Amino acid sequence: MKHKFTRTVLALLTSTVLLSFTKDSAMIEPKFLITSSDSSGTHNGPWKSKFLDVNKNGTITYHPDEQGNTIPDFSLVGYHHGSRPIPKLKLFKTLYPGKGDAGNMIQQAIDELAALPADKNGHRGTILLTKGSYPIAGTIHIKSDGIVLKGEGDQANGTKLIATGKGSRSLIEIKGSGQLTEIPGTRVNITDTYVPTGAKSFQVTDAKAFKAGDKIVLFRPGSSNWIKDLQMDQIIARQGTKQWQANDYNLSYEREITKINGNTVFIDNPVVMTIDQKYSTGAIYKCNFKGRLQEVGVENILFESEYASDIDEDHGNIAVDFDNIENAWVTGITARFFIYAAVSLNTGAKNVTVKDSKCLDAKSIITGGRRYSFNNNGQQNLFMNLETTEGRHDYVTGAKTAGPNVFYNCKSTNTHADIGPHHRWATGTLYDNIETDGQINVQDRGNWGSGHGWSGVTQVLWNCTVESAAVQNPWASGKNYAIGLKGKKVAGRLPGKPDGEWEGQDQKNLLPQSLFLAQLKAAGIKTP
Repeated sequence: MKHKFTRTVLALLTSTVLLSFTKDSAMIEPKFLITSSDSSGTHNGPWKSKFLDVNKNGTITYHPDEQGNTIPDFSLVGYHHGSRPIPKLKLFKTLYPGKGDAGNMIQQAIDELAALPADKNGHRGTILLTKGSYPIAGTIHIKSDGIVLKGEGDQANGTKLIATGKGSRSLIEIKGSGQLTEIPGTRVNITDTYVPTGAKSFQVTDAKAFKAGDKIVLFRPGSSNWIKDLQMDQIIARQGTKQWQANDYNLSYEREITKINGNTVFIDNPVVMTIDQKYSTGAIYKCNFKGRLQEVGVENILFESEYASDIDEDHGNIAVDFDNIENAWVTGITARFFIYAAVSLNTGAKNVTVKDSKCLDAKSIITGGRRYSFNNNGQQNLFMNLETTEGRHDYVTGAKTAGPNVFYNCKSTNTHADIGPHHRWATGTLYDNIETDGQINVQDRGNWGSGHGWSGVTQVLWNCTVESAAVQNPWASGKNYAIGLKGKKVAGRLPGKPDGEWEGQDQKNLLPQSLFLAQLKAAGIKTP
């Protein structure tokens, strides 16, 4: 007892009482600053989350809540779900800088390569752009599988592609055709009353037409009672505000069947939003995506845009722009002075890896629709080892972005807005070891934009460092998590919203340090 008393007295003696006035009241509020060797002031040693255990053999045990929901497995994202390394394609042609616009030369080489047959892996070859500057007045288009555009470095003395002159545009556009399509007659309903977040199996009415390897859509229709419970039919209106409508929230998640056992269907990637019969009946159906590209890459290039002033908006918009593509990659690029993004993945982009890249010094006015440095609207995509400066929404998802998706080991400085799900119900994103001098927010954005409302669910912040963060749980359909976050916790835009799942705020030494890397190890996948 004597030792315990002595430790208590010493703790009190090394504490400093701070008196301060609150912002909204004249009432004096005591605060205690605990001084110790750990600047977090709350925890000195390693600690683990209550939501999961990493076992001695590297597997992970997830701890469900009262309804069976867990943090999902985010490991199967990026190029071929991480099962293959990014390939090195054979050299097709080497290009050299010349005088005048280089756009036609580069486009001609791409078109020549596209005319050749792809090999059994869907690969055609690499076009190498040697060191030097390549002015481009328009847009370079890649519309065929298996083409890699590669430079000799993203430094000033490397390969530089320059968006010259006027015109807001993408400098490189990589885009397939078509759209995700349901195969008629294959739809069957899910019979479970409740499918929890994190689940990789569920019951259907009749699974006999399905087999392992089938590409399917896990379909969760919107409903008016769900929108009512989310309170998204009562967004405080201003000019242009749109209340949410059920038909706009039919969510489609691409999955692959791994096993069938009777009428139980097992899928590769987890459910990232609860499927609850009280709101709607989920379903699955076979799908195809004719015209979708694959096996396209952009590597080791410095992209720059000419600009007239710091607020010029009539110049390069996006450096590398993807849509209607799967199993593709961007590595080792830097983009400077663009309006919108270094890399933007649109809704049809799936299993894309973007890594070891930078988006620096955007030039535009600082307001909506600009400076989304690394933007993702697709699914099962991986963004890792990235840096940004002077962005707004640096690592960001858009409306109804279907997860899982991962942002891992990314840094943002001199930011002008927040990181996170931007608007209208993104589902299933991991923000792992993100460091920013700004904010990461997961909240009800209310009538911002045309009525953003709840920005997302199953958004997991793991071991992130921020200036501040608002992480809230929506009124229905799941939770959001802030685990081991270092930085201020703030109330968010709107009062009275449910708190998210906060754990270990300002505590150092969270184990595992990276949830994503731990999940990769548990799945037997090498770090990309």
